[in-house]
Amino acid sequence: MTVSTPSLPVDGGAESEAPPAEPRPPSRFSGAFQVGLRVAGGVIAVVAALVTALAELMIAPLRLGGHLIGVAVIATVVGNLALGWFAYTTVGRKWAVVLPAAAWLVLMVTASGRTTEGDLLLVGPQGGAVVDGNSWVGVVMILAGSIAFAVVGFRLMLAQPPYSANRQLPHS
Repeated sequence: MTVSTPSLPVDGGAESEAPPAEPRPPSRFSGAFQVGLRVAGGVIAVVAALVTALAELMIAPLRLGGHLIGVAVIATVVGNLALGWFAYTTVGRKWAVVLPAAAWLVLMVTASGRTTEGDLLLVGPQGGAVVDGNSWVGVVMILAGSIAFAVVGFRLMLAQPPYSANRQLPHS
């Protein structure tokens, strides 16, 4: 035999507990909105990669006492790690790291070549040398920036899938 007892209010007043609200059904626009946000995130990642690449090109020839100081290499590594994380987080897919990486690399490789007028945005080695005193920042910047994107992609490949109850990011 079970005995039911009425619930007693804790604060001495009347029962104020409202029944739990039922969750609203998903809107027919929620799927399109999610896709729109992901596409916007990918576009923003590509634009940010191009902007950071141009900023890195501007600080690449920075000198202190007549010597290259290489602050652009540090900015490249930090920026590319952040761009890779941002692309994955906003798009929600592991392959999204390729979006800013490809845009950044295309701009850097293009900037390392001479224009028809002979101008350089990213100084390359002179003569037959692979690297010389005037070009080490450009070469190291392209190498370190590419490695930074590769590290983000590799870490994502090794990462465990997100917790199955988390429905915000689908499994890749």
